[in-house]
Parts: sequence; C-alpha cells; structure tokens
Amino acid sequence: MPARTTDPDPVIKDERAERPAYRWYVLGLLTLVSMFSIADRLVFSILLEDIKAEFSFSDAQIGLLGGLAFAATYVLVGFPAARLADRSVRRNIVAGAITFWSGMTALCGLATGFWTLFLARTGVGVGEGCSGPASQSLVADYFRRDELAKAMGFLTIGASMGTAGGLLIGGQLNEMFGWRWAFVLMGLPGMLIGAVVYFTMREPRRGRYAPADAQMKQQPLIDTARTLTANRVFMGLAVGWAVQIMIGYALAFWMAAVMMRNFGISSGDVGIYLGLAFFIGGIPGPILGGYVAGWLTKRDERWRAWLPGMVSLGCVLPLGVSLSSSEFWPFLTFFALAYAIYVASQAPILSGIQAAVEPSQRGFAVAIALFFNNLVGQALGLAVIGWVSDWLAPSQGSISLTIAVFGVCLFSGLLAMVVFAWTAAQMKSSGYLDKMARD
Repeated sequence: MPARTTDPDPVIKDERAERPAYRWYVLGLLTLVSMFSIADRLVFSILLEDIKAEFSFSDAQIGLLGGLAFAATYVLVGFPAARLADRSVRRNIVAGAITFWSGMTALCGLATGFWTLFLARTGVGVGEGCSGPASQSLVADYFRRDELAKAMGFLTIGASMGTAGGLLIGGQLNEMFGWRWAFVLMGLPGMLIGAVVYFTMREPRRGRYAPADAQMKQQPLIDTARTLTANRVFMGLAVGWAVQIMIGYALAFWMAAVMMRNFGISSGDVGIYLGLAFFIGGIPGPILGGYVAGWLTKRDERWRAWLPGMVSLGCVLPLGVSLSSSEFWPFLTFFALAYAIYVASQAPILSGIQAAVEPSQRGFAVAIALFFNNLVGQALGLAVIGWVSDWLAPSQGSISLTIAVFGVCLFSGLLAMVVFAWTAAQMKSSGYLDKMARD
C-alpha cells in the first residue's frame, strides 16, 4: 500500500490551499471515498438474505460476518495506519486503502462458505481501516476550526450516500446478476477512484490552522497514547460515538432484513425504497447538523457534546414509530425521519475529536475513536442484535429481529446521552474551554 514519506510535490503551495474551489474539490473527493467505504461495507446487508439462504447461516453468523469479520481487522490495522498518517503523505494512504478494500469487496463474490466469506470481509476491513484517520486529518488541515463542523458534515454525507447506494445499487445488481456478481461490480469502481486521489489530490501543510503552540512533531507511541487516554474530552467523545453508533449500524445493516421479513418484498424493492429513505434522511441531516453545530459552538464549545447526546436519544422515538408500523409507507417515512435526526450527530462529534487533540495526534486519535466505534458499535452491536433475534425467534417469530433492533437502539440512545453529558462537563474542568477561547 503506497505510503511514502517523500513525494515529488508532497505539500501544496499555500496560495493553492487558500483557493475555495480546490479545498471543496478535495472535500468532495474524500466524501466520494467515504461513500464507497460505506457502500462496500454495507452492501452485505442487502445481500444477506440470499447469502443466508444459500449457506443456511443463522442470524448470529450473519451478525459475525457483518460485524466481527470486518471490525476486527479494521481496528487492528487502523492503529499503525494512523501513526503513518500522522507523519507521512496522507493522500497516498487514502489512495492505497480504497484500491485494496475495493479488490477485497470483489473477492467476497467468490466465497464458498462461512470462513471464506469471513476472510474476504476481513480484507475489506484492512483497507477501510487505513482510510478514516488519514481522511479526517486531511480535512482538518484544509478547513479552519470555525469551518470544521460544516466540513465534517459534508464528509458525513459520504456515509449516508454510501449506505443508500449500497442498498439501492446492490439490490438491483442482486436482482439482475445474483449476490456474487453484486459484490464484484460494487468493488470495481473504487480502484479508479484510488487513481484519481493519487494523481489529483495534494498534501496540505500539517497543522496549518492549529494554534501557534500546537505540537506538530509526532511523539513516541507510548507518549501519544498516554496523552490521548488522559484527555477526558477526547475520550468522552470517542466513547460516546462508539455507543451511539450502535444505532447507525443497526439501521444500516439490519433494516433491509427487517423490511423483507415484515413486508415480504424482494431485495431489489428493498434496495430502492430503503435506499431512497437513506437519501432523504441522510443528505439534509449531516448538512443541517454541521451548520447547527458550527453556529452553536461559536457560542459554547460544549455543544460538540450536547448536540450529539440530544439527537442520539431523539432519533429513537420516530424509530419506534417506524418499527411498530404495520403499513409500509408510515414505516418508511418515520424511518427516514429517524435517520435524518441520527446523522445530524456526526459533524459535532468528528469536529470535536479533531479540535480536542494536537495536529500530530489527529490520525491516531481517530484510530482510537474508530477502535471503540467498531468494537462496540459494529462488532458487539450487530452481534447482540443477531443473538437476541435468534433467542426471541421461537416465541416472537418473524418480528424477533424488529424487537432486537429497537431494544439495542433504545439502550444506545440512553447511554449515549449520559456519556455526552459527562463529556460536556469535562470541557470546563479539563481546561478545554479556556484553550478554545485562546485560539
């Protein structure tokens, strides 16, 4: 995977960095990378019923394939990749990562059983684990702190578009060619995007918008880890994100199966309707969340924690209405509303993590956050839903999965509210508010 520390033109000229069009081009390209990251990760959700039927998998096995198979390698590779991102050319890391995970997505189509599919999914996790820290660190060096929440809101659109695209396109490919070719055809475009990133994106000067006394030189690993784990604001945001993203993974991974079981429609139709709901909720939600977070944090930095806590719990009510609906269109309408509220939380979390740490720690900080994110939100959250669904199936039948999804989301929303409220309290006592006031 290319990650050279030397480059013929590694750092863009300052005057080019100031050009709004180029900054937004880079953000758009990174948003596209994020979109394919999520699409390749979650296309599995629209294909899982056909995969389950072919291999006679249980919901618990499906949960492991969707969560642990991906998350285990994602988090293990994320740490060394993040250290590399904090000292080398981040553009190269992003370009190599999307090329690798796209190839592994295509290889999922060659699976012959549980373990071959498990191994292919781990390969997807390897590639995607390298991309997130580098991408978010790049955005923080292209946009000032007062613009960062807005920029992260637009970056989050990639996740929403990827979720919708994975369902919509994956569902149609499955209908036309079957689940194996759906994996192959979803994986191929990422290789082209990797080339575009490598040849058209330039590396900004690290920490160009950081305070004058910010730490630019990478510190030894032990010192970096000790500093970050002692940073109560960063750890609160990271743990809160991990807890509340159980909702996001539950919606993105299990809702297609809920629709097929509750309403008896095909994977192609699920892809169209659920993909449409993700688009309707997932496009305005992050943008609005970014603008609202930017406006609120100019008045009080604690809104970087208060806002995600409020919306994490707030999205559970319309989700409950959706899951309890026996009619299709109310189900879909309230689901779109719940998702729009949920994704409004991402911009303040991501911008808060970048603001809370030194420029030389940004990549590693994101890796730690993603470690909790994937371990708790994806590996544990998806597996628990699968286990609870299997446990309830003898008594609840086809609605066992619906009950499991809502129960985990309600727990996540309540706990996230508590964690984010604690984080906001730490912003004053830790000196974070004073530091932001001096910047």
